[in-house]
Amino acid sequence: MKIEKAVLSDLEQLYCITTSCAKHMESQGIFQWNAHYPSKNVLQNDLQLNQLWKLVKDRELIGIIVLTNIVDEEYHTVKWNSESSDNLYIHRLAVHPKFQGKGYAQKLMNFAEKFAVENKYTSIRLDTFSKNKRNQHFYEKRNYIKLESIYFQNQSSYPFYCYEKTLNV
Repeated sequence: MKIEKAVLSDLEQLYCITTSCAKHMESQGIFQWNAHYPSKNVLQNDLQLNQLWKLVKDRELIGIIVLTNIVDEEYHTVKWNSESSDNLYIHRLAVHPKFQGKGYAQKLMNFAEKFAVENKYTSIRLDTFSKNKRNQHFYEKRNYIKLESIYFQNQSSYPFYCYEKTLNV
């Protein structure tokens, strides 16, 4: 098993993972992702910005994570626990549904946290859907602190909770 940068030729497989995750969440009544997000264009942009990583097991792409220092506009009003300068943002963490529950999301987060420390980020920031209790528990178990709510109108009328983990670098 390895985590490495995704490349443009991975786009179809990346999109398959996110659409499979969206359908899986919808089947559980969690309308976090939809036909508009994350779109193929969003993933292609992640690839062009060189910020999308893939988890590969036995030559099969089974998970993804975006690590970036680009701040989403919706984050500007959040009162974060650390200075807003050297922060790593996590987006689009996804493990194909047939591989969920096996610790692969933990492996991707371990990778992200190690990456953040090695690159001297002061904190890791992310958001998760207010109706996705499983994700909230996942991050809280990893010592992420729940902060304010933000809204992504193209995704849902429900809020997304911002989380932050301050690092000792």
